Amino acid sequence: MNTHSPKCFRSTVLVVLLAVSAFAHAQTPDQLPLEKILDRTSQRVSDFLDQFSNVKSVEQVTQTKLKPNGKVELEEQSTFDYLVILTNAGGELSLDESRLPVKQATADRKKDISMLLSNGFGTLFLVFHPYYAGSFEFTDAGSETVEGHNARKVHFVHTRNTRSIAALALRGREYPLELSGDAWVDPETGNILRMQAGIGSTLEDVGMKTLQSSVRFAPIAFSKDQPVYWFPSEAVVEVETPKQHWRNTHHFSGYKQFSVTTEEHVAAK
Repeated sequence: MNTHSPKCFRSTVLVVLLAVSAFAHAQTPDQLPLEKILDRTSQRVSDFLDQFSNVKSVEQVTQTKLKPNGKVELEEQSTFDYLVILTNAGGELSLDESRLPVKQATADRKKDISMLLSNGFGTLFLVFHPYYAGSFEFTDAGSETVEGHNARKVHFVHTRNTRSIAALALRGREYPLELSGDAWVDPETGNILRMQAGIGSTLEDVGMKTLQSSVRFAPIAFSKDQPVYWFPSEAVVEVETPKQHWRNTHHFSGYKQFSVTTEEHVAAK
């Protein structure tokens, strides 16, 4: 009889048990806690913002005025060279959009027909940026499949009297928007695949009935040596007042990297 067999057998069982234990504690993307997903998304958005402010794209805007029955009353299309300028002075994050017209809609509409001007909704991802994330409450809304990817649906609600990522400009005043909505996030990478957001009845006193927006993102790879980031591909904004209804659609394409070099010179006295 081999006197070493029992020892070898126990050792094998121990290895197997350890392997099973490790496997049992491994977390699938569906099991990742919300806090971990938020950390990944926040870091991903921070990295992405540096990339986003170093690219330009083509923005095609369709402005649609709708009749009360939902049919199109007027539609205008414009094309712009689009880029976002990021500044961070004194810890205050600021994003400014630059639009250089390539093709603008002709101003031949009737004077009594007004169109909606919308901008900034492509940057809805800022909800998860560390600068703004503290202004929102996040809850886990389960797992879904988006664009063929496994995603976790994260619901967010803005906390009143804190930083807002959006505002309504009306008659020379700005009204911060209390946005709430959902984001579909890849739990493994932190990439945002899709978002939708709107406001409740917080601006009815200034004549806004509803505001709804949605943003779709698409993977962009500038080279094989750079990571793939999901950039805005479409943003839709829909606004209703008691008497008017608009829908603006922004399409983003042709993303290209660019670099800007600035020099400061001190004049000799």
